[in-house]
Amino acid sequence: MTVQRLPLSGITVVSLEQAVAAPYATRQLADLGARVIKVERPGEGDFARRYDTTVHGHSSYFVWLNRSKESLTLDLKDPRGIEVLHQLLDGADVFVQNLAPGAADRLGLRVDALAERYPRLIPCTISGYGTTGPWADRKSYDLLVQCQTGLVSLTGTAEETARVGISVADIAAGMYAYSGILTALYTRATTGRTHPVEVSLFEALAEWMGQPANYTRYGGSQPARLGTQHATIAPYGAFPTADGRQVLFSIQNEREWAVLCREFLGRPELVADPRFATGSERVAHRDELNAIVAERLARSDAEEILKDLEEIGVAGAGVNDVAAFLDHPVLAARERWQEVAVPGATVQALLPPADLAGLPARMDPVPDVGEHTEAILTELGRTRDDIEALRADAVI
Repeated sequence: MTVQRLPLSGITVVSLEQAVAAPYATRQLADLGARVIKVERPGEGDFARRYDTTVHGHSSYFVWLNRSKESLTLDLKDPRGIEVLHQLLDGADVFVQNLAPGAADRLGLRVDALAERYPRLIPCTISGYGTTGPWADRKSYDLLVQCQTGLVSLTGTAEETARVGISVADIAAGMYAYSGILTALYTRATTGRTHPVEVSLFEALAEWMGQPANYTRYGGSQPARLGTQHATIAPYGAFPTADGRQVLFSIQNEREWAVLCREFLGRPELVADPRFATGSERVAHRDELNAIVAERLARSDAEEILKDLEEIGVAGAGVNDVAAFLDHPVLAARERWQEVAVPGATVQALLPPADLAGLPARMDPVPDVGEHTEAILTELGRTRDDIEALRADAVI
């Protein structure tokens, strides 16, 4: 489809990307119309292509992260591969990389060198723990960062910790890289100045740990692990219902607490009960409160409970599995699913969450490894003989 009406039409992004964080950032730039040239290893490509084979033979991660991109294969250990990369950077607006520590420097792609050679280029570096400091040379992956930021210690039950079920550190870093690049593009457009962007997985997820960090530093102990219960708000969590399902609901303020007691629990005397009169007291007496709530929910089916909660203005929801999420009525009614091509098939993908009124969503295909190599090299002025020579030597 045409991308000429999209906000980042005319912006070219070159990305030495792998795994999740950088591909997530660049896919969002592609969603907005940027041309994203994904540089991959000849033959195998981004190793995330082989995380699994569940989506018509393709990786569920790769399909999610790489639509609307062009794939160019280059052996960057060969000087001819680096030469092609520099040809691309000469006409690019943004350069993104999340290579292993030190790899970009060894390829001659230091940020200061790029700034001198390409004054209008915005380099974006995504690392594990930052490019300076005592852990600059350490490799990192999502779960390692979940552990290092303390997130795993907050997740799970009192008996056992658990990882967050999605790649939350990678996603956080990808989001901050995306917003940082947009900010740098805006600054370049309005002032003419370029600012390199740097994001680490550790510092991105550290930002998301702000509330438990404050709670621990100033409260003297960290929030407890309570499964689906909220560590600092009560009642807030999932409770079993008479039909074997679970309903999660949350009380956010004193008005909601009062109406819950009077209209749902049928216990108006609890409103002024000193054990539950404030949010802090309800948390302090969580076990007693949960017993009262659990007894009430155990007397009714989930749908009846959800209807009753909605009528009194208290937010509640069933606890879905992923299959139920896929069939969610909101996604269906708002037409959020759209077909995207992958090599040899099509898949259902969610539209980008930010709708821009009057602008179409870009949902172009997920590329095969090196699918656009010849076209890009031809665009750079390479002859067919040049291209065949590069292919024969496995440079592309």
